[in-house]
Amino acid sequence: MRKALDGLYAAALAGACLAMVIIASLVFVQVLGRMADRVGVWLGVGRFGLAVPSLAELGGFLFVAAAFLALPYTLRAAGHVRVTLILRFLPPAADRWISALVLLVAIGLMCFATWFMGWQTVASYDRGSVSYGLIPIPLWLPQTVMTLGLVIFVVALVDEFVAVMRGEGAAFRKAELEREQAEGYR
Repeated sequence: MRKALDGLYAAALAGACLAMVIIASLVFVQVLGRMADRVGVWLGVGRFGLAVPSLAELGGFLFVAAAFLALPYTLRAAGHVRVTLILRFLPPAADRWISALVLLVAIGLMCFATWFMGWQTVASYDRGSVSYGLIPIPLWLPQTVMTLGLVIFVVALVDEFVAVMRGEGAAFRKAELEREQAEGYR
């Protein structure tokens, strides 16, 4: 089960990385188009007009995909912002129970966010909502990726909660402790 969950988190991270690579590629093509236009004007042949239509919108949707798909992997790697100052002074048992409580609250909040985002996705699909750019993109497409990222994030939170309740400790807490030791805090 551990291997399957880690594979799921890695696949989501790969999707996030792919979205960022696509953003960089689209921006690169746009920059090349502008440079070609400038060279064309300089040489007296005029503009070529190479442009990526709706680049800002596509980039925004891809960035949202990257952010939401990266959530589970970032959680396990302790990349999310957490205030751990008090935890340094607590015994391991208290640390464990506080982590469990925080995870329960996070699971509740993320379940609500996932449910709402799923509902919004279905509503956008039913209404046929599209973006306002030159390329009308159905809004349910980026919303589906957001919902998928949230679903995988909830799975990761439940995974962490189960690990804490089994006494294994959360992966993010282990990463934080390793980081604190490397920085000389423990």
